[in-house]
Amino acid sequence: MGANGSREKKTAVATFAAGCFWSKEYFFSRQKGVLKTKVGFTGGHTSNPSYKEVCRKETGHAEAVEVTYDPEQTTFAELARYFFNMHDPTVDRTGRGGQYRSAIFYHDEDQLAAAKKLMHQLSQNGYRVATTLEPAGEFWPAEARHQKYCEARGMNPQDRFTPRLQMN
Repeated sequence: MGANGSREKKTAVATFAAGCFWSKEYFFSRQKGVLKTKVGFTGGHTSNPSYKEVCRKETGHAEAVEVTYDPEQTTFAELARYFFNMHDPTVDRTGRGGQYRSAIFYHDEDQLAAAKKLMHQLSQNGYRVATTLEPAGEFWPAEARHQKYCEARGMNPQDRFTPRLQMN
């Protein structure tokens, strides 16, 4: 119970990287059960990197979206399934500095198991998944101008979104 006697809403966090984070935040923010999204950087070797530093491919960070969700309305597995369909997880982008790599930064063993299960299903359906599974580390929010980028500029990336993968 909260301080005023009300029930506190239970939340969970998931972190995904799948190329440019602007459209990925747009897509995740519209999913059932998603309470908030934030774009930023994770998986690198420097503290508090700027967008310019990450773009120079010197920090090892991926552009990522931190998704806070209500586990009573959606599950990590549902969000991960959506993640796999919002981009092409078969393309290995690590050679380009890793900024646009496809990665799931798991926060616990349950998330890791769910991601592995989905990746196995994709593999069974003939996909060579390049997505990496990395333990969640420090998430560095991107500068304010990158948050809700599409909405602030009237962009609708939904027009280019087509689910790509067959999963059980």
